[in-house]
Parts: sequence; structure tokens; C-alpha cells
Amino acid sequence: MIKAKHKPIESIGEMAAPYRRVLVLGCNTCTAVSLAGGEKEVGLLSSTLRLRNAGKGKNQEFQEFVVKRQCEMEFLEEARELIQETDVVLSLACGVGMNCVADNFPDTPVLPGNDTAFLGLSPELGQFTERCVACGDCLIHLTGGLCPLARCAKRLLNGPCGGSEEGHCEISPDVPCIWHKIYDRMRALGQLDKLSVVVPVREWSMNDAIGPRSFVREDLTVQTGQGE
Repeated sequence: MIKAKHKPIESIGEMAAPYRRVLVLGCNTCTAVSLAGGEKEVGLLSSTLRLRNAGKGKNQEFQEFVVKRQCEMEFLEEARELIQETDVVLSLACGVGMNCVADNFPDTPVLPGNDTAFLGLSPELGQFTERCVACGDCLIHLTGGLCPLARCAKRLLNGPCGGSEEGHCEISPDVPCIWHKIYDRMRALGQLDKLSVVVPVREWSMNDAIGPRSFVREDLTVQTGQGE
């Protein structure tokens, strides 16, 4: 199971600020279990953003919709019309779901409303490809909704290495260069200027700590008084 938590409301508000029509798109499976992506969380986040805007005198439209899973196109089809009609999708999925929305709706920008904390085990038969490394500090609003950490062989954050050929990674002709795809998508969206933002060295302790990881939603924790 994938666990996630909301980004700070000010960060979300700043990311969404350039857009008039915002679709807050929930995911009613993994992130819903984490209390970060279900119908209730979509409603609360939309209301909070509306209140935030009212205090700043800003006029934005927030639509709300929840699909069962954003990581499968079968369920995203339910939101196709809304996604195509909005200016931007504010996704409350994990990083995998966000990548799926970006891959399948190339004309619509995707913003991360959540930080993916970690991915748990859910064994099943089949073939899978990685789309998110659960880094704990999602930056795909700068890369067109596509994750270079998960999809670049060298995990480069500030552009390609120069070793790709005809859109394919130098490690194999079967592996697409994600930075080639990022550039094409950002150009199509008219957001190439975002690629000039220099991403600093990563704080890897956010997702690379020794031992099993966990996170605590202190706002939901019941105080038991233990240790007093």
C-alpha cells in the first residue's frame, strides 16, 4: 500500500495560483486509506483553498472529483471530461497516480497535492514499471508531472545527461529518455520556463533513512497520556 500526506496548504496554494479552474482530483484507494486522497479530504482541501483565496481576494474555481484509482486508466476515464475542461489537475494521488494522469492527459498540467511517503508491499502477478520513488518531497510540478527520479537512469533533476539518442536512454534503446518526454510535454504546455528552475541537492534522509520507515499524522493521533 502507498502512503501519502498533504503538502503544506501554502505550497499547494502557490502552485495552483496561476490557474483559474482547478480540478481537485482524489484517489479512493491508497491515499484515501492515508486520509490524504478520499472524498472527505478532497472536500476539505477545496474548502481550505477557497477560504485562503477569499482572504487574499483571489477568484478561482475549484471542482472536486474522486476516482477509485488514479494509477489505472480504466478509472481515470470517469474523469476524462473534467480533466480536459480544467486548467490544471491538483492530484491527491500518490506519485504513481500523478504520473498516470500526466502521461494520459498531455494537454493538462498536473500539480502534486500530496507528498508520497513510502510504498508498501502488495504482491500480485504481472509486470510493473516504476513511476515514483516516494522521495518525500514531490517536485513534479517543475517537470510536467513526470518524475525524473523514478524514470531517469541517473536520477538527474536539472535536465538530461546528453547521452540519449532519438529520445531513448543510452542504457537501452528500449528505455525512453524521460527528460526528452519532460521537455516535449513542457513545451506543449507552454511551461519551458519552469525548466530554468535549479533544483538543489536532494535531502535524501527524507526517504532513505536506515530501517523501516513510518510517519505519524499528529493531527489525527489520540493522546493517550503514556509516558507521563
